Amino acid sequence: MLITGLFMLIEVAGAILSGSLALFADAGHMLSDFAALLLALIAFRISHKPADHRRSYGYDRLQILAAFVNGLTLIGIAIWICYEAIQRFFEPVMILAGPMLVVALVGLLVNIVVFFILTRGGSENLNMKAAALHVLGDLLGSVAAIAAALIILATGWMPADPLLSIIVALLVLRAGYAVLRQSAHILLEGTPDNTPQDLIIDTLQAIDGVKDVHHLHIWALTAERRLATVHVVAEPHKTDQIRVAVSQTLVEKFHITHPTVQVEIRPCDS
Repeated sequence: MLITGLFMLIEVAGAILSGSLALFADAGHMLSDFAALLLALIAFRISHKPADHRRSYGYDRLQILAAFVNGLTLIGIAIWICYEAIQRFFEPVMILAGPMLVVALVGLLVNIVVFFILTRGGSENLNMKAAALHVLGDLLGSVAAIAAALIILATGWMPADPLLSIIVALLVLRAGYAVLRQSAHILLEGTPDNTPQDLIIDTLQAIDGVKDVHHLHIWALTAERRLATVHVVAEPHKTDQIRVAVSQTLVEKFHITHPTVQVEIRPCDS
């Protein structure tokens, strides 16, 4: 976060000096990176707070809320870059490609370092993915700024700057939409991806003593923490062992971290 914030100030100065939209857009994206990393950090800190009587599952969901906000900002930044780029096509601006190239090269190195820091653990955490996607978008922005600077130095063709900015903006837009869709799905208590409900029901019904499985609901607090509730109709003399068997199956085979099993000797009225 600190590395990104410091370089953002350098890039703003470089953008003002050179007049480059690609650099300025990249600096704007750096600002969003700084905010995204700050938001991710705050979310992680608060999510470690223990559960209480008001939030019985704790504060883990705050990470998903942070990812959702970061997804929205990615989309907003992409739209803004496209708008500014279109304006530049109609009103070309003289760009100093030399300073632009130097700042963009340093920016590329900074983004590579930060991206490595965020992804070296291989985490599936959506909050981390959202922050990493911000930085990846910025990395692509640096590549675009380098390419634009080289084209302008070689040919003097100024539209290369806004053209490459639009290409990067579209890539950022796609990444932002993916984060937004996934985080919204979790916030809406949607069934996690790669969770085959039909297979789960078939597997539970195959347990000895289980007569029927119904009211299966699966959702997630975060991308890693999955929860489930299920009603199981069991033979009267096997209710305890069936409850244990169903819970173990959900945990071990389907990675449900918090299963709640209601065992019945006859199907419930609902």
